[in-house]
Amino acid sequence: MQPRSCSLFFILLLGTGALSVSVTLETFRGCAVRQFSFLAQKPGCRSLRITTEACWGRCNTWEKPLPEPPYIQRHHRVCTYSRIRYLTARLPACPPDVSPLYPYPLALQCDCAVCSTQDTECETF
Repeated sequence: MQPRSCSLFFILLLGTGALSVSVTLETFRGCAVRQFSFLAQKPGCRSLRITTEACWGRCNTWEKPLPEPPYIQRHHRVCTYSRIRYLTARLPACPPDVSPLYPYPLALQCDCAVCSTQDTECETF
């Protein structure tokens, strides 16, 4: 499933009824938790498909030119983890000298924040 074709569904409770709204990446601004699958791999072991919760969304970002150094003012935020729990999967068919344990994150809450290279792949700005 491509990120652009995925939809987030928000349930808005209005009085006694509920309203369901579908939002695509083109229209959604913000950060949300969504289901994500990936292939966990380690040299020597068989791969394992893992489904977890990850952060997804688009955050407000801008750049403004300045007449004096540093000549540009930047405001770059990324959708990233604000609360996380690590889980561990056991990869199949690992040789005795390779640990079969594979830690991975489970997003509990996501927010727009400055990119931290400790838990996110950040583009150089």
